[in-house]
Amino acid sequence: MADILVYVDHVDGAVRKPTLELLTLARRLGEPVAVYLGAGAQAAAKILGDNGAVKVLAHDAPEYTDYLVAPKVDALQAACAAVSPAAVLLPSSAESKEIAARLALRVGAGLVTDAVDVEAGSEGPVTTQSAFAAAFTTRSRVTRDIAVITVKPNSAPVEAAPAAGTIEELAVVFSDQATGTRITSRTRRESTERPELTEAETVVAGGRGVNGAENFRIIEALADSLGAAVGASRAAVDSGWYPHAHQIGQTGKSVSPQLYVAAGISGAIQHRAGMQTSKTIVAINKDAEAPIFDLADYGVVGDLFEVVPRLTEEIRARKA
Repeated sequence: MADILVYVDHVDGAVRKPTLELLTLARRLGEPVAVYLGAGAQAAAKILGDNGAVKVLAHDAPEYTDYLVAPKVDALQAACAAVSPAAVLLPSSAESKEIAARLALRVGAGLVTDAVDVEAGSEGPVTTQSAFAAAFTTRSRVTRDIAVITVKPNSAPVEAAPAAGTIEELAVVFSDQATGTRITSRTRRESTERPELTEAETVVAGGRGVNGAENFRIIEALADSLGAAVGASRAAVDSGWYPHAHQIGQTGKSVSPQLYVAAGISGAIQHRAGMQTSKTIVAINKDAEAPIFDLADYGVVGDLFEVVPRLTEEIRARKA
């Protein structure tokens, strides 16, 4: 079977969920080989092996934290030379998409970004994407020897498949470009108990109908009852009601959760572009003609200030 490289996205050694989803997809295509860059490979190898990585190519160097993406591209290029993979899978984050584009150019590979599914085909991996603000679904195949594919979070389940997870040291020689742009400072983002927006299995989002920053507390209460992330439409963000980091849509973040609850969101095409691939969509809006209902699997026509608190109470009661 062909080797499939999986770029490991981790925070201080803790492997993030999208990487485990990529290992599930990689097993459809061949034998997953994880590429772990930075400190903590020994501890991470256990979870990577438990989820299907037959081996872990690891390399630690200060360049990965002191500089921008070029050192990571050098390392993935070295990994491609070491195993000659049929495909390289990366999570669809802003950084990973830049890494993917640079890597594809260097190794002469075909590039597919923001895939929502990957499966084996007779002539190589076949990817599924949402196009034109999610109005169309496309299926495509790379005709080059290597396919570099970035995949949206929540596109595949995390499925345990114990494998060796043997660590092998990856030999990396950094290019002159690797140290061209140094990171001079970092500001740690204020942490909450909620999951990361783009990785969350459940998202509760508020829009113009929330009618004020102070009213977002009922959106947060529902999200907390579900263990969900909180999102916002552009209208809510532009009004200063919620931080831009939580904006969902064409000019914000794209999410693909198992459950998406839209409260007070009309469903403009720009917002739909960022959430239309959600598996189940629930809309709450007092306007029965709101476009969001055309997309929703379940719709509640009603005042969100009545519906959302009652829904939150019911969820808490059932949990109790």
